[in-house]
Amino acid sequence: MSVIKLQIKTGNQKYPIYIGNDILDKLNKFLKENLINFNQCLVIVDKNVPKILVSKVLNTLHKKKISLYYFHSSEKNKNQKIVNSILDTLLSKNFNRNDCVISIGGGITGDVSGFAASIFKRGLKFINIPTTLLSQVDSSIGGKTGINSKYGKNLIGSFYQPSLVISDIVFLKSLPKREVICGYGEIFKHAIILDKKFFSFLNKNGSQILNLKSPLIENAIFKSCSIKKKVVEADEKEISLRKILNFGHTFAHAYEAALGFSKKLNHGEAVILGIKTAAKFSLSINILNIKEYHLIESHLNKLKLPKNINKFFTIRDLNKILSFMKKDKKNNTNKINLVLLKKIGSPVYKLEFNEKKIYLFLKKELIK
Repeated sequence: MSVIKLQIKTGNQKYPIYIGNDILDKLNKFLKENLINFNQCLVIVDKNVPKILVSKVLNTLHKKKISLYYFHSSEKNKNQKIVNSILDTLLSKNFNRNDCVISIGGGITGDVSGFAASIFKRGLKFINIPTTLLSQVDSSIGGKTGINSKYGKNLIGSFYQPSLVISDIVFLKSLPKREVICGYGEIFKHAIILDKKFFSFLNKNGSQILNLKSPLIENAIFKSCSIKKKVVEADEKEISLRKILNFGHTFAHAYEAALGFSKKLNHGEAVILGIKTAAKFSLSINILNIKEYHLIESHLNKLKLPKNINKFFTIRDLNKILSFMKKDKKNNTNKINLVLLKKIGSPVYKLEFNEKKIYLFLKKELIK
């Protein structure tokens, strides 16, 4: 399959996303095509990425002055201490605003790298090479960067668009199945919020996509990115429409935080649980009809995706979950802001609910 190019245009910047199989050796070509010039780069690498693939990237940059920063990617390391360490490296090596940060890793690595790039001397070039399915279809698009704090997930961050994104399918072949499922959660979300035809495509081909069958996996990544592109271009700073990308995420982030960002539940699994919870809550307040809800539930069942929160939590966790939902950055009042679903392809946002209503709903889900 040839390289697919998707151009993202926001109010501040335009940048390309290249999607393909074994395209890392084309990095220099992509830089020249897009007039991206720099002499010095800091390459921030997730330690989990196979060294042979990291070497492929470094070999294409042989004419540049390269510094390496290895990062152990985890939600617990997505913090200010790591960002300060990256900034110290940039300062000690006298980087300037014409230089570049290159991220090679999943969403956590990209978020941390992008945030550090955005605040160093008020911004230097940033190239993102996402290595997980989740980061290729979600965090590498749209310019959201951020880190966690003890108060919750992604509460410190900035909007900072990359100069270039390269999504190479070759990285996905090194991932455990659980990580592929993690990325599929965001693909599934994009279909549910904006494209019922894409939802039907996933219903037909979901198992082959999870097995990384070409060209279905490339097509799924491209379509998912296209949906997010449409939303981000219309609302870069999440003032209105972009809020729909948070479907399932208010629940998901609270689930992750309530478990202390442990390995029991990764981000994509939490998103899948959050999608199921948000759909069920939509049904419970008569926004979503039972037929549409069953389509979502049967898809999760067919692919054996996580769907029951009582496998991870008990009633004793309920107050902790609610406390993180109340701290969610999307809340503007003392109520909890949720994105819900009217039907597949048609989300509803700007909805606020009091804590008690959500408490009673989650209580029923946890005692099943």
